[in-house]
Amino acid sequence: MSKYTEIYGVDISKDVFDVYSSQTGSNQFKNDCQGFKKFLKVLNKEALVVMEATGYYHYRLAQFLHGQGILVSVVNPLSVKRFIQMKLAKVKTDKSDAKAISEYGQMNEVPLYNALTEVQSECLQLFRLLDSYLKHRTAIKNKLKGEEALGVPSKFVYRSLRRNLNHLNKEIESIESRLLELVKQDQQQQLTLLKSIPGMGMKTALFLIVVTEGFSRFNSASELCSYVGVTPTIRESGRSVRGRSRISKVGNKKLRNLLFLCAFSACKHNKGCRELYERIVAKGKSKKLALIAVSNKLLKQAFAIAKSGLPYDENFMSKLA
Repeated sequence: MSKYTEIYGVDISKDVFDVYSSQTGSNQFKNDCQGFKKFLKVLNKEALVVMEATGYYHYRLAQFLHGQGILVSVVNPLSVKRFIQMKLAKVKTDKSDAKAISEYGQMNEVPLYNALTEVQSECLQLFRLLDSYLKHRTAIKNKLKGEEALGVPSKFVYRSLRRNLNHLNKEIESIESRLLELVKQDQQQQLTLLKSIPGMGMKTALFLIVVTEGFSRFNSASELCSYVGVTPTIRESGRSVRGRSRISKVGNKKLRNLLFLCAFSACKHNKGCRELYERIVAKGKSKKLALIAVSNKLLKQAFAIAKSGLPYDENFMSKLA
């Protein structure tokens, strides 16, 4: 049982966050500074606030509350999901999730949150902005292809799209340069070590260092893999249910997608990943399952290298991995 007198469970999304505690019931606030301040007014200052690690969305609230002296815990969403499944809950809403997170905090020993440094906070904000720009760039490229497919594209529209595309490319280049500068400032050695892994891209290495806080947030590679969500789930039950293996939808989606893209390169250039991929495919398993396994292995290699301080060696089998 929990040692705290009151535990608030928070289910947070892009625009709002739902809050539940046994004493105050359910409430909803906007996911912005005004919403944070309103939530602070109803908080029991001696209580604990528990929330899931949800990419970019949770850290602003966690930082704010921590700065106000409130005890905060950021937990693995996979652990909460399993807790809900064990309860056999039939209803799933934002309110019910907030209640489940509160109950999870009461039933389990949860870690206390340590505030991000200014560098880590800026890096996360830059990654969020980078995501937005990349999506916008993809949309513009699709529009350009559509104009070219017409055969005789409008010169005005075409030139306008090209100007926007060039502007976005410069902005993206500027953000990536700043991210590299910030990570080198704090974690130059780790960045060099991760880049020694064949198939590990610069963007993935940067993001991995930032979201794991230099790998200090995780005690084991399996814990990190669960957080990212690169553990394959198998849908198979007797003769009646046989589904394809897939990546768990719980975890850090951004990091998972980056690792999955890295897996294609790792299958060609990373000896351990290539052998794993070929072995799984040779057994008749799907290529997607093999790529999930490669993503998992890449992450374990990164964890082992970061913790050991040794660069990648294709002939070295680390116990940490």
